[in-house]
Amino acid sequence: MTEHAKSHLPPQGDDASEVSLFERASGAFALDPFRAAPMPSELAVPVTRRVQRTAAHAGSIPVAATPPEPGPQFEASASVVPEPAAPEAPSAVSLTGPRHPIDRERLRERGLIVPEDGATALLEEFRIIKRQVLASAHAAGDTAAQRVLICSPLQGDGKTFCATNLAIAMAGERGGEVVLIDADFAKPSILATLGLPSAPGLMDALADPSLRVEDLVLATDIDGLFVLPAGDMTATDSEWLASARTAEVLDRLTRGAPGRMLVFDSPPALAASPAADLAQHVGQAVLVARADKTGRSALEDAVHLLGACPDIKLLLNATHFSPSGRRFGTYYGHEG
Repeated sequence: MTEHAKSHLPPQGDDASEVSLFERASGAFALDPFRAAPMPSELAVPVTRRVQRTAAHAGSIPVAATPPEPGPQFEASASVVPEPAAPEAPSAVSLTGPRHPIDRERLRERGLIVPEDGATALLEEFRIIKRQVLASAHAAGDTAAQRVLICSPLQGDGKTFCATNLAIAMAGERGGEVVLIDADFAKPSILATLGLPSAPGLMDALADPSLRVEDLVLATDIDGLFVLPAGDMTATDSEWLASARTAEVLDRLTRGAPGRMLVFDSPPALAASPAADLAQHVGQAVLVARADKTGRSALEDAVHLLGACPDIKLLLNATHFSPSGRRFGTYYGHEG
């Protein structure tokens, strides 16, 4: 098992609110120029409402030169243009079904967050990451930003470790939901990591239009945490991900559910194409780099492949230093 020490912690002093965890990770690799800027918001287009006006509305009622013949009196009436009915907000699909137990001992063996173990150094670190991801989703204000791709340049950088811990940390949000999606179709590992049974998943929903994706989502005994398995691998995984069906399926999971986040565990960007395909359907990407392994050129290539995503963050994994010198582990009674 690879060592996963904590990520950068917030700096102390006057600059603490200005430098994010992800920005410091980028600085460690001198990758600030590769941090993708958010997409510009669309310009508001003024809408001109046409209103039909009568002479009475204009305040200039014409007067006849000769009195009209005796007859019935007619009153000028205004033509009223009804306001268009506001479109109804789409209703969110419910994630129901039997709750499957998560194997807590397996979580501990793999160094993952166990909710019942209380506040730990690992949990605090992923709470920091969670806050920045949720803040970005709130600022963007669209469903795409609720979809977060967790990726790495190469195998062994810790992307599954980070995706699982981030999802568990997000599940602790009050009133929120998180769906951890195994999108590593060639080497799925989420079900084994959590101790869940094999089941159909995302690829099955993409290949079979008769399936409702919400029926394939597994509820767990961790409140707010749901899992969508990878499903059966096909020889055309990339083609399915690039199809219009993918947008329909993912939109179904986030439409009308602003408190629901989707976290994708994708294959390494430089090893398989699904990461680049999924980047077109998400609003955020977290690129996991291992401090003692990942090279700058690999990061540059991965950022280029994920360029369709408007917001790419860098997460430095397996670090052994903290610029501030503060360590969460010492606060909670053990070394982190």
